[in-house]
Amino acid sequence: MTLSQQVNQTPLAFPHKQWLMHADIPALPQQLAVGWSGGADSTALLLALKQAGHDVQAWHIDHGWRDSSAQETELLRAKAAVWGIEFSSARLNPPSGKNREAEARHGRLAQFQSWSLASGISTLCLAQHLDDQAETVCMRLLQGAGAGGCQGMRRERLIGKLCIVRPLLHVPVQDLKQALIDADIAWFEDPSNRDMSIWRNRIRHQLFPRMANAGASPQTLFLRWQQQADRLIRHIDKETDVIWHKIVQNEKNMITMPWPAWNACSSVIRARLLQRMMAQLLGEGVTPGRRHIELVEAWTIKSGLGGLDLSRCRLYRKRGYLHLQPTRAYFAKNIVDI
Repeated sequence: MTLSQQVNQTPLAFPHKQWLMHADIPALPQQLAVGWSGGADSTALLLALKQAGHDVQAWHIDHGWRDSSAQETELLRAKAAVWGIEFSSARLNPPSGKNREAEARHGRLAQFQSWSLASGISTLCLAQHLDDQAETVCMRLLQGAGAGGCQGMRRERLIGKLCIVRPLLHVPVQDLKQALIDADIAWFEDPSNRDMSIWRNRIRHQLFPRMANAGASPQTLFLRWQQQADRLIRHIDKETDVIWHKIVQNEKNMITMPWPAWNACSSVIRARLLQRMMAQLLGEGVTPGRRHIELVEAWTIKSGLGGLDLSRCRLYRKRGYLHLQPTRAYFAKNIVDI
């Protein structure tokens, strides 16, 4: 199909708003945006929201990872115009090479927040689907994640003032692609999705097919574990809530709690408290890694002697209390009289 033929594809009907009626999807506002890569999943989500009557904008990030990306951006701009959808695009700076995926995530989020501020749109929908969720749980298990990490991607998450919603986590990717095929709508296949140096791609194209060939459904298996992790975390959170609301004090730019109470907690509850403390102090999405949790456990066993630097914050014991506060460098850069 030529570029001009793709541009002129007008989805006269895309009757798949039932995807958006799942009980776990939060109420969506009339005006919202979609992170649109041009792939099958984000294209299907964009059109489903449009057909459901939402005033939807398409926000596209050009990572600049291949020569054709600028041409693809212009093609998407033309498609959006034909479909009557407002389109915004931005090209990220070239990655430094240290961690391309992490830099891309940070760059996308910063740009999405910038567009949110400029447009007044406070809800961004992303198109991760059921298969993506299963891959995420599998990948985190292989990385040694605990129950919290194996909950997978959240359906709804607030980062600053931007609410990120994933409405398609219950929909298999094949359903999305089939809907586009039935509507004669083309999509981009990102060549990087076949890059076997990326762990997720090895799971998607090698591990999962081998499991399926052996008679095991990887989606069923890993989503079952996700549900079990959810139940376990709800139980852990009930215990954590009691401690958090009764004795944890959130002072200005510092979180404290009595050392004896901290020391009396199980290691599981301490890890959950630490996660909450860091998120409360440094922002949603900032959580300690496994290495930090293990360091904190060893430090606690040694009665909290000295202090610990935990990447952007410091944990220490003083006058019978546990204290967590931002490092001076982080405080000077990010916190202004909150």
